[in-house]
Amino acid sequence: MLSPSRVKYRKSMRGRRRGKSKRGFNVSFGEWGLMALEPAWITANQIESARVAINRKIKKYGKLWIRIFPDKPFSKKPAETRMGSGKGGHEGFVAVVKPGKMIFEVAGAEEALVKKALYVAANKLPIKCKIVEREVI
Repeated sequence: MLSPSRVKYRKSMRGRRRGKSKRGFNVSFGEWGLMALEPAWITANQIESARVAINRKIKKYGKLWIRIFPDKPFSKKPAETRMGSGKGGHEGFVAVVKPGKMIFEVAGAEEALVKKALYVAANKLPIKCKIVEREVI
């Protein structure tokens, strides 16, 4: 599972998920990419699940880049707890994803195989995604 080695603060505020991605919206490393169309928090487990799905499809024929990293800690209160008594304990890490952000990139495999792999990975994620091709300059 992906997680940062250290964080400055154990508990962070929720923040806002408005607006579009400011950077990371081009296919920079691979030939094909999976682009987010909605804002979301994507957990480390969801990223790992999608990564495993892509690697199973493309096998040894392609290379995969993960363009997001879960660096935001989130907390959760236990079930059936009364209101008050502070913020809950640390639950895990999430990556904040905004519309337009490239999540995964793949290169080195044939087009049909890559599209199928990215489609399967998109179904593992909690948001709508789009498969995009690298623009030729």
